[in-house]
Amino acid sequence: MTDIFRKLFGKKENPEKQIQIDMATTAPLSDQQISSIIAVQNLKNETKQLTASVGQSVGKQRDHNEDSVLALTSIISGSTESIPFGLYIVADGMGGHQFGEVASNAAVRIMGGNITKKFHSYLYNLPSVSLQESLQEVMETSIAEAHQYVQREAPGSGTTVTAALVLGQQVTIAHVGDSRAYSIYPDGRIDAITRDHSLVKRLEELGHLSKDEVENFPHRNVLIRALGQGDTLEADIFTIPFPQTGYLMICSDGLWGVISEKEILRCITEAPNLNRACQNLVEAANEAGGPDNITVILAQMIG
Repeated sequence: MTDIFRKLFGKKENPEKQIQIDMATTAPLSDQQISSIIAVQNLKNETKQLTASVGQSVGKQRDHNEDSVLALTSIISGSTESIPFGLYIVADGMGGHQFGEVASNAAVRIMGGNITKKFHSYLYNLPSVSLQESLQEVMETSIAEAHQYVQREAPGSGTTVTAALVLGQQVTIAHVGDSRAYSIYPDGRIDAITRDHSLVKRLEELGHLSKDEVENFPHRNVLIRALGQGDTLEADIFTIPFPQTGYLMICSDGLWGVISEKEILRCITEAPNLNRACQNLVEAANEAGGPDNITVILAQMIG
């Protein structure tokens, strides 16, 4: 063995060290030692942990921020169960300096308050109280309440809303407008979870615009659905699995409308953690001109 090391490293062994090596003895490991080594090598985090981070900027061309964001993450784990819980909402307001801010802020606060109130007894009380509504019903009533508030308190304004309620391994989405939710995977796949409620998207779906024409369409920001506008709100509400081994991303069009999916993936995969990834995304959007407010949430399930 010493000859092999001498050839590899080109160093001459010290004679005294050689004697020590030759005199060294070995003994078979006990069954307990072997089991201990195997246990360390196979050590896993049995508790599913949900973690998230947020990035936000006013951008380079706006003098105020009409985006609002809410990110709430919780984990309860014991000997019999592990309950990851997360609520993530991005809202992009419209309707002028004050009204846009009112609409987006109302959306995240009213939805956030309503949903956490529903889950408080279920998650944090003993004995726990079972939910009387489905997850989709909880999201539907919450977004409807926010819609009514905005109509009453800031008439003429509106806001996009993309909300994700994470419970265990499931994600329930409530969405209206053109903020977006994505599933992003380490292999480079980026799947849009939500569908834009915009004029340009509708024209593309009807075949009136090609993908190239969509990029240069002059009215890309015109929405056909928004919270606070219209007598009734038709939101998309559905439940999907959490993207295992990947990321859940929610963002305003100040991000997805400015940098490419390839650039989004690079910003995330090159970052050492979620916080740095969010900063990378915001910086990339600003470096591309920052024409709008920028908001992004990244969430990941570990374990």
